[in-house]
Amino acid sequence: MATIEHSAILKASPERVFALLERVEDFADYSDLIKAIEPLGQDRYRWHVHAVGMDWTFDVAITEARAPEVLAWESLDGVHNQGCYRLTPVKDGTEVALTLTYTIRNRLLEKAVNRAARPLVGKVSRQILERVEARL
Repeated sequence: MATIEHSAILKASPERVFALLERVEDFADYSDLIKAIEPLGQDRYRWHVHAVGMDWTFDVAITEARAPEVLAWESLDGVHNQGCYRLTPVKDGTEVALTLTYTIRNRLLEKAVNRAARPLVGKVSRQILERVEARL
């Protein structure tokens, strides 16, 4: 299992940041790699992502939404992953910390994904947080 972490400080209150993050279907507007997100109902979403030269589709369920502190999810199929945004008030706004873990059971695919995943997730996370901040 691999873990990737990223954090940033956004110049807005945790309540305002959380209000945007909990609108999961809008994440497609926040990153060039996320092609679409379909709401499936009951806090479940189908993500369509183009990364590492491939198209990936996976379903995700929100496992915890505790405003304005935590938004967590877990994949239901595809590459097994789970993640969490933790929001903490700081002097200049809100620190948003992302933790993402994933497991790939195919060793050959795992090596390729591991090489690309860290910079890729970092890029996506930066894009998302920059665009969330711009929308705030």
